[in-house]
Amino acid sequence: MCGIVGYVGARAAQPLLMEGLRRLEYRGYDSAGIAVAEGGRLSVAKRKGKVRELDAALPAAGFSGAVGIAHTRWATHGEPSDANAHPHLDATGRIGVVHNGIIENAAALKQRLAAEGVTFASETDTEVLAHLIARRPEPSLVEAVRAVLAEVKGAYGLAVIDAARPGALVAARNGGPVVVGVGEGEGFIASDAAALMGHARSIAHLDDGELAEVRADGFTVFTLEGTQTVKALSELSGDALALEKGDYAHFMRKEIDEQPAAVRRTLLGRFDRRFATAHLGGIEMAAREMLDIRRVKILGCGSACHAGMVGAHLIEQLARIPAHAEPASEFRYRNPVIEPDTLYVAVSQSGETFDTLAAIQEVKRKGGRVLGIVNAVGSTIARECGRGVYLHAGAEVAVVSTKTFTSTCTAFALLALQLGRVRDLSAAAGARLVAGLDALPDQIAGIIAREAELAALSARLAGAEHAYFLGRAASFPIAVEGALKLKEVSYLHAEAYAASELKHGPLALISPDTPTVMLLPDDDLLAKNLSTVAEVRTRGGPVLAVTQPGVSLEGVEAAFAVPACEPELAPLLLNIPLQLIAYQVAQGLGRDIDQPRNLAKSVTVE
Repeated sequence: MCGIVGYVGARAAQPLLMEGLRRLEYRGYDSAGIAVAEGGRLSVAKRKGKVRELDAALPAAGFSGAVGIAHTRWATHGEPSDANAHPHLDATGRIGVVHNGIIENAAALKQRLAAEGVTFASETDTEVLAHLIARRPEPSLVEAVRAVLAEVKGAYGLAVIDAARPGALVAARNGGPVVVGVGEGEGFIASDAAALMGHARSIAHLDDGELAEVRADGFTVFTLEGTQTVKALSELSGDALALEKGDYAHFMRKEIDEQPAAVRRTLLGRFDRRFATAHLGGIEMAAREMLDIRRVKILGCGSACHAGMVGAHLIEQLARIPAHAEPASEFRYRNPVIEPDTLYVAVSQSGETFDTLAAIQEVKRKGGRVLGIVNAVGSTIARECGRGVYLHAGAEVAVVSTKTFTSTCTAFALLALQLGRVRDLSAAAGARLVAGLDALPDQIAGIIAREAELAALSARLAGAEHAYFLGRAASFPIAVEGALKLKEVSYLHAEAYAASELKHGPLALISPDTPTVMLLPDDDLLAKNLSTVAEVRTRGGPVLAVTQPGVSLEGVEAAFAVPACEPELAPLLLNIPLQLIAYQVAQGLGRDIDQPRNLAKSVTVE
């Protein structure tokens, strides 16, 4: 969601802040702004639209100050506009605030300030913070911010600058991710460490209820009660080049291409070939503890939940443990029964998804045990879970998930294999699956190399207003994910159904104008799936198939075959053509592929 960057040091702040904003564009936003302290005042520019609009609005000579904050906004309070863009200032223009999250008692605070004569320049909840901080008498900025946050209810990640006290910035966190960076005689603030790559040497993650005073010579962290705390620094790893498109037109296409390497990294060092099993050291569970598991509950949002659905099938197939995936956003709003013999698995690409984090905290509050499957090292969910699996898929910049979805499904295959071998899965079956997983990267690369063969399927979908995706059993989650991808990047209406449910209602929607994408793996359900194809064709519905070699197809308008593989792993391969189809359709329709309208990469508010 919204992005924050802050800098204090000796260099000109503006180029560093603008570079940070460009690296945070993937999070999704509708406006951007910057404030730099120079000559005892804040120089501010902010614009509705993309960072390029903000760049064009900056003065030709640029801002010269060495301390500043910047922001990309995803609208919550107030429509996208220049006035509602961050940073927000107090009446004198001395205090500047950028903020991710929602201030729940903003209306009451605004009413109080208005009664005291304050005039507001925006419709946002954030502006309230700037006015409150400016009115505090505390001698330091961090003390003033701490006093104001004692009055505030809601979620926030924020950075504050004071033109009258430009020696330090203040950051604070309660629900919204914030990292503090340390460089050579300079300090940084960001909502995502990606903004600091190539500049900060090391970073520290703030926890909820903490503030940081960030200076050029270091930083100090306090609790909201004023107690000073010690934060461990970790090296800022990662390649800044991974955040560049290179020769690709879009990050989404680049990240589709990166999937073979991403899957290899997810698999690397995680096979115990002697015993034909997987070894996920990060889950920190002995065989006896695994045997005690009676149920697995997987929690995630969006594509993470769909990957969890794939994982649930794999765990039931290989380990014979009842498993179920559900949206973390729904789980947290009911009063879930937390069982001591249930293993909860939280899935998040960013490791900052607010709904998933809240679900984890609910499970832990009731004594449950939670593993994390996360891509972002050191993220909030990774730290909250304490144990789990890092995907090592690399940075994913496009809003829609491709390589992290595939890597998450791969991680679930490893987890299912490890749980299965502890139970009743034979060594022969384990060896078969290890070989199948070994083959995945090259098979994925082969599918991507045949992208041109998907043109007929993509063209058929691009010309329709509605489309249906059908899959049965383990392929159903892939149908759901395929429909989501098409919706996200092309804005076409797509629905996914379990093929077995077609005659229980959705068959009424089939018509010659509504193509159906049917997933047809060559497995023991093939005959039933071909019967579903016949049902669609009988009603005049065109069928597009993603299948495997050797499947005899009648009445199918266009088809694409993925390689033969172990049956349990077929969903991972069937997924790749659906990603490419969504990309091709969106490209043909001229959509904003990397930053689809209304969407954010990491949803960190309710």
